[in-house]
Amino acid sequence: MSDGLLALYTFDECDGTTIRDRSGRDAPLDLEIKRPEAVEWRDHSLLIRRPTEIRSSQPAKQLADAIKRTNRLTVEAWVSPANLTQKGPARIVSLSGSSIQRNVTLGQERDRFRIRLRTTRTSDNGIPENDAGVKLKTELVQLAVTRDQRGKLRTFVDGKLTAEHPVNGELSNWDDSFALLLANEQTGDRAWLGEFHLVAIYDRDLSPEELRQNFRAGANAGMDPRAAERLVVKQSESLFSNQVAPLLARHCLECHDSATQKGGLDLSRHQLAMVGGESGAVITPGNASDSLLWDQVHSGDMPPQGQPLSDEEVKLLKEWIDSGARWSVDFIDPIVFVTGAASQPFVQRLTIDEYIETVRSAVGVEIADEAEEWLPPDLRADGFSNTAYNLNVDLKHVESYARLAQIIVQRMDVAKFAKRFSKSRSLNTDATARKFVAALGEHLLRGPLDEREVSNYSGILTAVASAGGSYEQGVGLMMEAMLQSPRFVYRIERQQNAGAVDHYELASRLSYIVWGGPPDATLMQAAADGRLSNRTEIREQVQRMLDDPRAVDRSARFVSDWLHLGRLENMQPNIKRYPHWSPELGRDMRRETLAFFEDVVWKQRRPLSDLFNASFTYVTPRLAAHYALPFERSQSSSTTASDALQRIDLTKVESRGGLLTHGSVLTIGGDDASMVTRGLFVLRDILRGVIGAPPPGVDTTPVPTQPGMTHRDIAQDRIDNVACGGCHRKFEPLAFGLEQFDGLGAFHTQDEFDNTLRSDGQLVIPGEPQPISYQTSAELMDHLAASERVRETLTWKLTQFAMGRPLGPADAAIVQSIHSEGQRDGGTYQSLLTAIVTSDLVTRYRPPSVP
Repeated sequence: MSDGLLALYTFDECDGTTIRDRSGRDAPLDLEIKRPEAVEWRDHSLLIRRPTEIRSSQPAKQLADAIKRTNRLTVEAWVSPANLTQKGPARIVSLSGSSIQRNVTLGQERDRFRIRLRTTRTSDNGIPENDAGVKLKTELVQLAVTRDQRGKLRTFVDGKLTAEHPVNGELSNWDDSFALLLANEQTGDRAWLGEFHLVAIYDRDLSPEELRQNFRAGANAGMDPRAAERLVVKQSESLFSNQVAPLLARHCLECHDSATQKGGLDLSRHQLAMVGGESGAVITPGNASDSLLWDQVHSGDMPPQGQPLSDEEVKLLKEWIDSGARWSVDFIDPIVFVTGAASQPFVQRLTIDEYIETVRSAVGVEIADEAEEWLPPDLRADGFSNTAYNLNVDLKHVESYARLAQIIVQRMDVAKFAKRFSKSRSLNTDATARKFVAALGEHLLRGPLDEREVSNYSGILTAVASAGGSYEQGVGLMMEAMLQSPRFVYRIERQQNAGAVDHYELASRLSYIVWGGPPDATLMQAAADGRLSNRTEIREQVQRMLDDPRAVDRSARFVSDWLHLGRLENMQPNIKRYPHWSPELGRDMRRETLAFFEDVVWKQRRPLSDLFNASFTYVTPRLAAHYALPFERSQSSSTTASDALQRIDLTKVESRGGLLTHGSVLTIGGDDASMVTRGLFVLRDILRGVIGAPPPGVDTTPVPTQPGMTHRDIAQDRIDNVACGGCHRKFEPLAFGLEQFDGLGAFHTQDEFDNTLRSDGQLVIPGEPQPISYQTSAELMDHLAASERVRETLTWKLTQFAMGRPLGPADAAIVQSIHSEGQRDGGTYQSLLTAIVTSDLVTRYRPPSVP
């Protein structure tokens, strides 16, 4: 079943008088049969022979609340009417409290299906009623009704669209005290007779194609041999994507991918894997015992190095081959399986940058100097400093937040700030105080406070007043408490079940992704109005937010983390080799990259891939001299001559152009301009490639150059070495085009031993069997800018930064959709970010228990 499933009843197991909810949710909504003698359990169905009541034993509160949040729904029912004379309409599926109060009802009126839906624009009884547009027969039928965010109600019969009706208004007035009912009304006077095969309820509108797929699959696999066969295929494909593909990625692809093909075998692609290698076919679908792959693994001969497969993994491989060796993807991308199943964290501490921006936006106080000095630095994990699992809190954090909260309040005009939320300075009455606390707290803590929180913060006001303190003192101390509370320094989400994200929590997701700070008043109002369940509304909000300078600042944090520009602050190259180095030159390199990024992304709004070959840069006089580039001094510059940034055209400078020719990036190779380090950077951070760690005991000490032996020559020796070449050929050639740049990014045609340096090489793209040759570094940059793999990497990197966590196999399909949508809209930072925040990764919960 599709994502968004709230309740599922398949009627395939008889459990006395209970119909089990098979949706897999943490809080299933089971149904009770009030008159068991009135029904008959059949093979995969329940026949209602005489009037009875089937209802949930408790109100369907979670179901109603989920649909209220999304403002969408689908109700799907597979039924066989007993006759065409039933009236009322007779209730097939109903979420209602009586015959005149309901949220939604699917019913039968003679030979017609009827739909009633309660909104803010219809009656409490869901009137006006809508018709499904077809006549019924006394045979099995799939009936589905969907309602989208724009208020369009559609009915489908046997997978075909039969009617469309506008049902305006919101679903926010649904009553969460109603029970879920089948075959009757709460009052027991709208009985329906017939056979139930399946009932499913979703908190989103399934697409026409999804409903067609459901129809083709059948009410259950047991009723149709072809459906059963499709189920076997689906299970085999699921086994591959969830377990076998990760197994192959971990144990086999290092030697048997498109680039290495040891023994002529490529196991990364379906077609090539089935062809086999030099020894012939290695997989015989349906027969593991006759498959060389399983034989080699079972015997322990493969993999020849590293950790052998566990008994469970060997058994799994056999099970997959015996079940038909079906593939669910054409290409196994190893990077997808580096991280296991990942969930959106429901507790995420603000980074230092986010904390500073949150304080500034919330109360108008600049606290950057103190925060950066007192708070422990945010350390990078998985390439970014906002990775949630690494954002711990220790005693120093706690002490610093307390000191910072005190300073923030001291710098505020507390009375003026409080006046925004209450014009009364007399907070002696409990009702007045609570109303004030709730309003101020919602602003400061980014969402409504519950009763306990209101009571706790109101208690501070009461305590100060009883001790003779002033109004300003009471409000100030209350704000200090809020500013160091978990709800301020963390982004906390409930995430009780999979489904649509709460509007206020979604507002925070949007604002911290786009701005790195809290929601503004406009976004909070959209949350309060329940408008953030609408994809169009989210898109409009994001377009507005992208025009704010905070979006530019947030993008600078992304590129700083991605390229690890922070390391330039601590660089200490060998002063004997690089006597002109200074910390100021390192800062110039960082400023160059940030100014270049802002020009490409914000001033020109070019595709992100243009970062690799845009033919201009920004330099100071100091950096221009280091690069041997011209610098025109301007008398009108407002900055000192040594710090002035100037845009330089590089169309006629063949050696420069694009991020990889910036000193900020080239210094990744260290003093020796290591081809290992540079090549690994290109492989991992630009091409999303995966490479294992060197075997234990291998000497990784850099080999120095000498007369007649350049870094390229040394690298080629490693590539030609039987023991090392399998891995090194995947990444070291990626740095060949950068050989003419030294450890600090200065350009040379000869090294210190007068060896000639080259810029030609081959670009090996993960997943592609044939390398791409280039003659100059400029050609290399053009190939990178044109590479779809590079564009995908940019999407993955930006998505990972936005989510604050590594991405795993469960994210791959959504990220690919984000990429496709972003590229259709130009491949810009803005288009990709819009695609990210409107995707299910952001708008829907994925609790830890959901893979």
